[in-house]
Amino acid sequence: MEQHTDLLEIRGLKTHFFTKQGEVPAVDGVDIAIPQKSIVGLVGESGCGKSVTAMSIMHLVQHPGRIVAGQVLFNGDDLAVKSIREMNKIRGKDISMIFQEPMTSLNPVYTIGRQVSEAILLHQNVSKAEAKERTIEIFRKVGIPEPEKRYSSYPHQLSGGLRQRVMIGMAMVCNPQLMIADEPTTALDVTIEAQILHLMRQLQSEQGTSILMITHNLGVVAELCDEVYVMYAGKVMEHADVNELFAHPQHPYTFGLLNSIPDTSGTKSRLYTIRGMVPNLLKLPKGCRFCPRCEKAMKICTMQEPELQDLGNGHQARCFLFDKEVMGK
Repeated sequence: MEQHTDLLEIRGLKTHFFTKQGEVPAVDGVDIAIPQKSIVGLVGESGCGKSVTAMSIMHLVQHPGRIVAGQVLFNGDDLAVKSIREMNKIRGKDISMIFQEPMTSLNPVYTIGRQVSEAILLHQNVSKAEAKERTIEIFRKVGIPEPEKRYSSYPHQLSGGLRQRVMIGMAMVCNPQLMIADEPTTALDVTIEAQILHLMRQLQSEQGTSILMITHNLGVVAELCDEVYVMYAGKVMEHADVNELFAHPQHPYTFGLLNSIPDTSGTKSRLYTIRGMVPNLLKLPKGCRFCPRCEKAMKICTMQEPELQDLGNGHQARCFLFDKEVMGK
């Protein structure tokens, strides 16, 4: 198997929000590595810290939030300590991002062609005519019909699927080393979703771009990703190769997520659900954060927070079930 060095390495990242009610640990000691030329999935329920992790990488966390600890190493360079001016040179050029809702990400008063061209002009030394030519070419590449005509269209004149293609085109137009896709297929129907996923895999393959795919859709993960991180209440609960995770989920939370997928074979009589809700980050339970919802919780789970345990072959799980000292007693 071809060895890749890590393009992005997040070490001990903590991003907290300082509210009137108290300090919210939205991302609380997260370690994630994204190898070169790979697609890494970040999954979990809404409110688990996935999007805040992405915003932290991009230096886009808004007040009252801020990174309070950790490193975000991109090609060995720590993005967490860079100024806004320095980050502006990196965003769009070296690291790009596709946001959740394309309608709110595109400016309604400018044509889509102008918006993509501006990204090229900002980061590359080309003329306006060249930028227009490249924009039309990227529109063609991402499957937008009649790209020359669409260049002059406004966002409201396009369907959701076409707007998402524009966003992917904008993210890929400067050949970034890393693309962060935050729920890129949420508002799309399944046919368009399949086309968008195929397009992203194709662009990643052709341009060698690494992708961080943030989603709660495990079908998307199975289709697209090489490895997966499962997040819960601001922490990584499990990490494994995608085939290993789906075949042998170890953490009770991951097991619950996978069991919650509707079964099309008709063998399940009822859809499995994980009891309870994601905890309020202002009132986190003592011990393991998943403990109040866990069917395998032990006494120690209510008292101590588990560490990530190495299960071999790069598989890790944050659970006392795999702590030899605890289980050996």
